Amino acid sequence: MKLHLLIIYCLAFAIVGASCAGEGSDDERPYVVTTIMMLEDIVNQVAGDFVRVDGLMGPGVDPHVYRATPGDFRALERADLILYNGLFLEARLSEILARMPERTFAAAEQLNSGRLIEAYEFGGNYDPHVWFDVMLWAEVTEGVSNRLQQLVPDHADEIAENTEAYLAELHELDEWVKGRIAEIPENRRVLITAHDAFSYFGNAYGMQVMGLQGLSTQSEYGLQDVSRMVGYIIENEIPAIFLETSIARRSIQSLMNGVRERGGSVSMGGELYSDAMGARGSEEGTYTGMVRANVNIITEALK
Repeated sequence: MKLHLLIIYCLAFAIVGASCAGEGSDDERPYVVTTIMMLEDIVNQVAGDFVRVDGLMGPGVDPHVYRATPGDFRALERADLILYNGLFLEARLSEILARMPERTFAAAEQLNSGRLIEAYEFGGNYDPHVWFDVMLWAEVTEGVSNRLQQLVPDHADEIAENTEAYLAELHELDEWVKGRIAEIPENRRVLITAHDAFSYFGNAYGMQVMGLQGLSTQSEYGLQDVSRMVGYIIENEIPAIFLETSIARRSIQSLMNGVRERGGSVSMGGELYSDAMGARGSEEGTYTGMVRANVNIITEALK
């Protein structure tokens, strides 16, 4: 299977000889590759001392439309374990990842389907944005931790201890989010963004969530979609709508323009992290920091 992937890589990018040989490393720890930054952070939190980890997708990257680079193919070829979200989030990588079942782990697909939001218009039949419910992401964390313990059995006890500490942090974060959202008047708990990525957040924390594009940024929106959303904003006196760091601002700008053309008023509430986190090494480059940043922006704009 590794050879098959290597052949695909070489043909796709016309690379021969030493270019296809992979990159060596003096670090003998198991090598883990993740797709989205949220999974990369789990590995850093619970097993960072015991594995090497590389994330394919960085800040501002949209996983729905992401195309693998030559460097990605090299990383996937060398990886001992590949962690990805699944549920068709990484749409254009799905076929490649499906060909390596012995080395891949689809973290969100391990969740009980009863906890998932159905979305039959989407490729995976479920909404893949599970990280916006902190306690659901805690379950994902446990699954990833178990897989990492299998990968590094000599350090399984330490990874388990790290996981317990991190899960306690996530429980505290969940309570903090509930407290912050409670500061928003109930009639203002409406979150409008470019694409419908926040449904798990809405279900977990009592907010109505609306997105212009649907679940995937590959979805198209038309004039009727914009007109309908503009009417809703004006009729319900929504005070703010929100950008997303991984999506171009034109869709939200079109809503703002439409509201103003009809004599209404709505402000730009701020820029939320949706399918990607902040810069690596920053507070927002961690899962907990990303969640806190989002919730603070939402609360201050709507209350």
